[in-house]
Amino acid sequence: MKNIPNENLRETARDHLIFALDIGNGIDEALFWVARLKDHVGLFKVGKESFTLYGPEIVKHIIQYGGKVFLDLKFHDIPNTVARAAEGAVKMGVSMFNIHALGGKKMMEETVASVRQKAEAMGKPMPIILAVTVLTSLNDDDLKTFGFTRTTGEVVLTLSRMAQDAGVTGVVASALDVLAIREACGQDFVIVAPGIRGVSKIQGDDQKRTLAPGEAIRKGADYLVVGRPIRAADDPVFAAEEILREISEGLLMREC
Repeated sequence: MKNIPNENLRETARDHLIFALDIGNGIDEALFWVARLKDHVGLFKVGKESFTLYGPEIVKHIIQYGGKVFLDLKFHDIPNTVARAAEGAVKMGVSMFNIHALGGKKMMEETVASVRQKAEAMGKPMPIILAVTVLTSLNDDDLKTFGFTRTTGEVVLTLSRMAQDAGVTGVVASALDVLAIREACGQDFVIVAPGIRGVSKIQGDDQKRTLAPGEAIRKGADYLVVGRPIRAADDPVFAAEEILREISEGLLMREC
């Protein structure tokens, strides 16, 4: 029988887990998943699918349920447009949101400044701002087709350093890049790792650069984004708890 983490360790592990709330069959179904998993995950990721279907209402409901929101809209536009959109994220009360690092340093700097000013004016805590580096559905071969001459890992490091210089809180990056980012950007730089997978295969999976939960945490990821491995499980709550167990083991291994 596997060891069960103590309650304090489990709660710490829960803070590290983000559930991807990409549910497309009505807001009631989405909120059913929030009610079902709010005691088993730390944040709910509202991405393009959910936000396009349900709008700011889904964010409002999650917060009313006592949940925290990671708004995953990957803002990528001219600096002024992204800064204004980011102010909207602050108004909604999200705990975390992201922008595309490829939007450039000026875009990121203006966004950070606008968010700080808006949060202070509203008396709200500063949300975590993340820069998306390279999507986990892309690998070296994909980047070559875009005209990049450097590897995925090299591009990720360049974008991570630029984001840090711009004052961004952290990045979204493959768990495979965590060690290199941590070495380049230090311990306080937040790293969110999507594309987390376990032993079971996900049908139609489009992720290419993935890692298991415990290993991702051991390498230094701060948050893990998990969607289909929980959502498609026969028992989603059990699947979430198994991931918490793996995260707990990864946290303990960090201390060794």
